Parts: sequence; structure tokens; C-alpha cells
Amino acid sequence: MYARSFGAMRVSVPVIGQGTWHIDSSDRTDAIRALRAGIDAGMTHIDTAEMYGDAEAIVAAAIADCREEVFLVSKVVPGNATRRGVARACEASLRRLRTDRLDSYLLHWPGQHPLEETIAGFEDLRRAGKILSWGVSNFDVEDLDRALAIAGPDRIACNQVLYHLNERAIEHAVLPWCEKHGVAMVGYSPFGSGDFPDPASAGGRVLAGIARNHGTTPYAVALAFLTRLPGTFTIPKTGRPDRAIENAGAADLHLGAAEIALIDAHFPRGPRPRILPML
Repeated sequence: MYARSFGAMRVSVPVIGQGTWHIDSSDRTDAIRALRAGIDAGMTHIDTAEMYGDAEAIVAAAIADCREEVFLVSKVVPGNATRRGVARACEASLRRLRTDRLDSYLLHWPGQHPLEETIAGFEDLRRAGKILSWGVSNFDVEDLDRALAIAGPDRIACNQVLYHLNERAIEHAVLPWCEKHGVAMVGYSPFGSGDFPDPASAGGRVLAGIARNHGTTPYAVALAFLTRLPGTFTIPKTGRPDRAIENAGAADLHLGAAEIALIDAHFPRGPRPRILPML
């Protein structure tokens, strides 16, 4: 499994990880088996959140005997992101996950509580050893500038954002900002949450053709494209063990320049939107 340095942490993390949004809508046994299959295939970066229903409990069951192998991430909702609220929310997530620390803890999206309070709460947790790093999610450049001004350099581990073939807005400004400041960029919903290219479409045929040439799937081709740039990671979700293994294979898929150009032509990033897209 190909790994790269995860932002300010300077630790190697697999470029293909595992998301868990809506994983509690799958059969619980299958969901746990899928996460374990992914871990066994090298996808040891697991992302979850307090607002993902029963996902943290499912993750806890999946990592019960392999916690040391896992790079574990969870997120706090903005409504809980006061200095004290961050501590309470983190403790609750740790209980559900049955672990003593998180490798990274993220603010799920910008909220109304002062960011200074949230960051102070994160730093309290980091000093206490409850989290090893912290980051943000769904932050546009203006939000990132504000977080950097408060925290200083080498504190923001990552920015988790919406990123799939039909939604490449982050390539305009967010991704360059992250590259400049050494912040990992983690793309969520890489298959578009129901918006994956139809096999009969022109773009779908392009993905299928590239997949045939590499003996893989269009989904793996998409993941390889979305992690082609330095500092990028992605966290596909599946409740099926066979699909988890397929997803893991994308980390070793190297697309040629002509293939990247062909995908780029069929899935253009389009103009920069006024508001950063998010789910």
C-alpha cells in the first residue's frame, strides 16, 4: 500500500483509506468485515465522526485487535466545538471507539463558535495525549488562513474536503493552499455519493478503457486519479469486503500522463465556485 507523509505530522499514511459515513446502514457484520478486509489490504487510515450514527461503534469492533496498526481519525461537530465542548466530545468518541487516543481529530465544518476556542481545545487534547494531531474539514481558503493565523505553522494536519471526478473545485485554491502550507488534503466521497460516471457515458467509457488496460476497475482508476498529486489522500466507504479489496488496489495503480490527460478532459474541474461545495 503506497503511503505518503500526512501533513504536519510527518508520519506515513496510506493514500487510500476508509470512510465510514452511512456505514451503519450496511449489515453490521458485513461492515465490520469490510473494514477488516481493508485493513488487511493496507487501508489502515480509517475516518469516522461523532455524527455518523453507529459508525464509531462499528469501527471499534473492526479495530479491536489491531488498534496499533490503524491511523484513526474522528470529527467533532461545530455545535460541540467550544474549548470545553471539544474535550467532552472527544472523550465520548474515545469511549465509543474503545481507544485511548485519536491519531487526528477534526472540526467537521466551520461553525459559529470562535475558532480560537476550538483550536485551544484541540491543543489541550494534544498536550494530554488524547489526540496526536488535529485538523479541519470543509474549510475554504479564507477559513484555512484564519486557522493558520491562530494556530501558527505545522499545527493543521489536514483539511478533509469533497473531491470526486465530477467535483474538483478544491483544485482551484484549496489544494494549492494545502500544498504550500504542508497540510494533507483528504478527499471524501470519492465516488460521488451516487454520482459516479455512468458506464454508458463518454467519461464512463474512458474509465472502463483505462481500467481494462490495467486489469482493474473504473472505481480504482478514479481513486488513482484523485490521489495523483502530492499531499492528497482519499477515503472511500464500502460495506462490502470485496469492494474494500478493490479499493485498496488503487494505491498501486500508476496512471500515465496520457491517461491523466484523458480523464482530465472528460471530467474538467470547471470554474471556481463562490462557495466551497460540501456534503
